[in-house]
Amino acid sequence: MSESIIYRQYTGESDLPYIMTLVQHELSEPYVIYTYRYFLHQWPHLSFLAYPSQSSEPVGVIVCKQSMHRDVRNRGYIAMLSVHKNWRKRGIASTLVRKTLDVMKANGVEEVVLETEYDNSAALSLYESLGFIREKRLYRFYLNGKDAFRLVLVVPPAVDDEDEHENRADPTKSLHIPFLMPPRMFTIPPLPYDPDEESSR
Repeated sequence: MSESIIYRQYTGESDLPYIMTLVQHELSEPYVIYTYRYFLHQWPHLSFLAYPSQSSEPVGVIVCKQSMHRDVRNRGYIAMLSVHKNWRKRGIASTLVRKTLDVMKANGVEEVVLETEYDNSAALSLYESLGFIREKRLYRFYLNGKDAFRLVLVVPPAVDDEDEHENRADPTKSLHIPFLMPPRMFTIPPLPYDPDEESSR
């Protein structure tokens, strides 16, 4: 199947049944409709759907939020990511994540977090290939009793074009303290990422 994939942002309530169907088939946590609406109504620009070019039904979806965390950090959160099992191995999941990350970065995100089952090697390798690291293990996090890993992506501050131009003109201005990862994080060696093993969170 070589059909091309089209990506678009969430457009309204008519998308909701498709999103719910995709997520409920793939994820370990049951969500009520109000949970979907909480994310979709407040952050519609952070949710994307993936469609085969010849179909009216999506085969992949990502649902996210972005807000100030404890009034200190601009934090993004990936709440749901799901790709239909018949449409995996095409890079759909990684493209959905990249698209929402691009929007978050344009809105000044400083870190992005998510949780995924500790033994979901495909999801872990996907996120780690995009720069996420394991921050902590959450014991019995899911209703099914499974543990989770919380993953974090630290986003360095964007360099303004004008600042970059000034730094070139005056090299002393480029002498600054480099962006450092918060000390609460530690790196666990990532799993090798195999796009043929993509799965949902």
